[in-house]
Amino acid sequence: MSPAEDAALLLRIVRRHLQAMRLNLDPAYPDEEWGFQAHQALEKLLKAAVVLRNQAPERTYVLEQLARQLGEPLPAELMQLQVYAVEARYEVGPFALESPRVQLLAMIEERLADLNNVSAEIAQPLGALPLLMQFSHRPDWLPWLPFVQARECTWYS
Repeated sequence: MSPAEDAALLLRIVRRHLQAMRLNLDPAYPDEEWGFQAHQALEKLLKAAVVLRNQAPERTYVLEQLARQLGEPLPAELMQLQVYAVEARYEVGPFALESPRVQLLAMIEERLADLNNVSAEIAQPLGALPLLMQFSHRPDWLPWLPFVQARECTWYS
């Protein structure tokens, strides 16, 4: 699959996470669960942006690392979602969101819209050679190759 196709798969998942976030704006819904969805959406959004640049995304869930790979710093409000990747899922908490849900949702949706606007421009110069072929020589990707080949996707992490 081409980088554009790989990114499109990631962006479909991002949209699914955003739909769940929209449906769970009720304050009775736990911040820990909502924050996890927000983190997942942002993580995949950043990985899609990396893939559209014809690069392999780092195998990480750390937002700062992905933003650094893109060379695009994240606003503090979005960086605060990092705690929901692991700590808020496995520790007692509570882990209250530091920013309003609607604000975080709008920020992530804005990043998605920006990526949608430029994805066609970025994807056009890219070749059709799948990322699997381009990065299969990288030792850090070797453990993932059987998974990637079996499922015909190159971005999974």
